[in-house]
Amino acid sequence: MLRQRFAVAVIIPLVWLACDLPTPSEPSSVAARSGWEPLAVEPQLSLQPNAARGQPSFTITTIDVPGALSTSAQGIDAGGVISGTYRVASGLHGFILQDGVFETVDYPGADNTEVRGIGPDGAVVGDHWNNGEEATAAHGFRRTEDGQFATVHFPGHLYEFPQRILPDGTILGCRHDHDQMASMRGVRMGRDGSTETDEFASMNNGATPDGRRIVGLYTNTVANNRTEAFIIDDGVLTPFLVPGSNLTTAWDINPRGDVVGVYRNASGVHGYVMTTEGITTIDVPGATATRAFGINARGDVIGTYVAGGVTHSFLATRTR
Repeated sequence: MLRQRFAVAVIIPLVWLACDLPTPSEPSSVAARSGWEPLAVEPQLSLQPNAARGQPSFTITTIDVPGALSTSAQGIDAGGVISGTYRVASGLHGFILQDGVFETVDYPGADNTEVRGIGPDGAVVGDHWNNGEEATAAHGFRRTEDGQFATVHFPGHLYEFPQRILPDGTILGCRHDHDQMASMRGVRMGRDGSTETDEFASMNNGATPDGRRIVGLYTNTVANNRTEAFIIDDGVLTPFLVPGSNLTTAWDINPRGDVVGVYRNASGVHGYVMTTEGITTIDVPGATATRAFGINARGDVIGTYVAGGVTHSFLATRTR
């Protein structure tokens, strides 16, 4: 088990840009299982900026697992514990970063392990696979804080990518078969059964603690297979794009409804935070690409950036 002190902490000002929020598109349908039906009345999203209130600003801390070829932070809990994945020459390993100490997470017997979301009780979710399996293989798992592993599987399909775990144990992610496009659908797996999102190549990536608002992504086949983000409110799906982007994804949402994700435009790949005040772009200075994957109740954001051809992780600590 790797347990090393987290010693790299380069704090630099964050370059940020505010822009108006898009007008949500018409809601799409959500397929239901186990009685999870869309509401008959579609709720209105409160996404317009408020010029009277300031948008968030951050300081950036670089995160690198010692000796790793790349580090990808994916989740962060209310106390600032971070979950993610790192790569070494032999393969991929999950990690948990708490109080400056990295703990490696490896699914028993697996050649590769990825960790994504972390719950309030310290449980993490992710996937694992072995060398020699088909390229699309991804077997879901949940690991408790005391290190006990359990299989996570969406019924009726081969593989799954668990992304987030909610306080009640509900797990969000996607399922697929022998591909990661045509058969991929966003899923929700809980004590009351399993449901999926009826959008092409979709993923359910995050939710508020009560599970009533879910964020994710899908492929819009009408708009030249453009990847778009979505928000699901009580079963009703509304797509959105960051203005001026040709790709937008949503990866997480915190209890007050702040959304983080990634967008791409003519200048490159950027992270963003969407609040009721607008959209704040996150660009790590000197990076060729920045991606935001997780946000906690305090508004702190984690993600990855690429510099010198190497993927590093960052923690963006909210300062206002």
